[in-house]
Amino acid sequence: MIKTYHRLNVKKYFAKLLLVLFLGLVTVVANGQNKKYDIVIYGGTSAGVAAALQSSRMGKSVVLIEPTNRIGGLTTGGLGQTDIGNKQAIGGISREFYENIKKYYDDPQNWKWEKKSDYKDGGQTRTEDGEPTMWTFEPSAALAVYKDMMDREKIKMVYDERLNRKSGVEKVDGKIESITMESGKTFKGKVFLDATYEGDLMASAGVSYAVGRESNAEYGETLNGVQANNINTSLTGLVSRNAYHHNFIAGVDPYVIKGDPTSGLLPNVNEKPGLEGEGDKKIQAYCFRMCLTDHPENRIPFQKPSNYDEINYELLFRNYEARKGPVGEMYHYGNSLVPWINSSMPNRKTDTNNKFGFSTDYIGRNYDYPEASYAEREKIIEEHRNYQMGLMWTLANHPRIPEEVREEASRWGTTKDEFERADGWQQQLYVREARRMVSDYVMTQHNCEALKVADDGVGLAAYGMDSHNVQRYVDANGYVQNEGNVEAHGFKPYPISYGALVPKKEECTNLIVPVCVSSTHIAFGSIRMEPVFMVLGQSAATAAALAIDANVNVQEVPYLNLKEQLLKDGQRLK
Repeated sequence: MIKTYHRLNVKKYFAKLLLVLFLGLVTVVANGQNKKYDIVIYGGTSAGVAAALQSSRMGKSVVLIEPTNRIGGLTTGGLGQTDIGNKQAIGGISREFYENIKKYYDDPQNWKWEKKSDYKDGGQTRTEDGEPTMWTFEPSAALAVYKDMMDREKIKMVYDERLNRKSGVEKVDGKIESITMESGKTFKGKVFLDATYEGDLMASAGVSYAVGRESNAEYGETLNGVQANNINTSLTGLVSRNAYHHNFIAGVDPYVIKGDPTSGLLPNVNEKPGLEGEGDKKIQAYCFRMCLTDHPENRIPFQKPSNYDEINYELLFRNYEARKGPVGEMYHYGNSLVPWINSSMPNRKTDTNNKFGFSTDYIGRNYDYPEASYAEREKIIEEHRNYQMGLMWTLANHPRIPEEVREEASRWGTTKDEFERADGWQQQLYVREARRMVSDYVMTQHNCEALKVADDGVGLAAYGMDSHNVQRYVDANGYVQNEGNVEAHGFKPYPISYGALVPKKEECTNLIVPVCVSSTHIAFGSIRMEPVFMVLGQSAATAAALAIDANVNVQEVPYLNLKEQLLKDGQRLK
């Protein structure tokens, strides 16, 4: 009897063991850890989405891993007035997206807060009569369009998984074999794409990169490095009005006690900017591209953050107080009461961006972001949000702000129906620039101005060289000035080299980087636009598929084959 009971216990034990092993195996398979994908994409930005779509369309198994719970990056995160420059330079999946945006708004059901006939867009994104594309949109519209496009494809989508940046990249003989997340989930692949704004996979794989501004001397440029002069000339004679459009009016004192240097500088002001044209490790400012509305039923009034500190806005007060005439005439350009650009979006919403000397850009507070840990980045993001929340509340409520400014600012607020947060703010910070790969081909100012033309183009950049301000400093007269803003326009679209998307062969042979491309600070200022990132994402996935088919390194993909496929799929290379 005892032996029989013992045998029954043993059988039950092994039955339970087999069940546990089976369930573990099912979990591993379900998590994708037992499958080797053709293409593994880390980063669900606009580039990552386009890359996933193209991978599927080329018959490759693909997984798209997004560190947050929302795909689309800035395209679904508030940047609804597309920075484009020249619409005709955009083709392929990127153009398809904007065509689908047009179809989305052709549906009357998607006009809730205003009639379609009442909406008027403008500027570079104006939709002409009969145009099949639309370049202005709500974040929610972009998200809906992306999801609809992805639902038609075979794409494994993984949310809320962050790369283990310390030990999560396994390389063998120069190839990435797998990447492991902080959760322990592992994804194996033949070719990997880093589509993040930060370049985390690239950096963790041991690929060379740069952070900050190069000196002009390093690549023979004129608009890189410190740009304290208000007007500089580009290589081909284009006039760049550096820090001209987004600076303080004359006579704004930088010290805690006006006129008293011993009292110390106000927050985020440097004593000196550095030598003209010299490089540094500073990067152009970040902000949130706010989605605001003036519709009473959908508006959340601007809220005062719990850690509000009035001194952070002292320069804003002094800038208004230093004016000589009416508020609307206080700048030498523009006619605006409030220091922001409110670009009209459908449904009485806006894409609101930085403008003038003291605005939504949190200048000087993002230098550590590219290399920071996840926890440190979250802190930086929260600091940016609190700064911007405080700025909006100040403009709408503070007694030192002119009354007409308060009245205008108070009409606006964040939206109830766009983002997950109850206060109407998004999670996606506008990371204008972080790491930039350094490969065998570096895009420079020479490319932007057609003094050097890539013969292996995989897409066109179609915007001027555009950098936001990098720092604040005390000028020779003892007043505060911004530095780092560069706006050099007037040149034609130019090709982006495939060589700028792939690392040096000795560093990694199966990684492609469509966002943090190999470029200088000033060239990246031209390349870094969302429609171009989609173009580069599609081209990167095309190259990955061809590398897999030919069983070659990504650096060895025959360009003629790549070009042929890109043109077949609607990319515009000239």
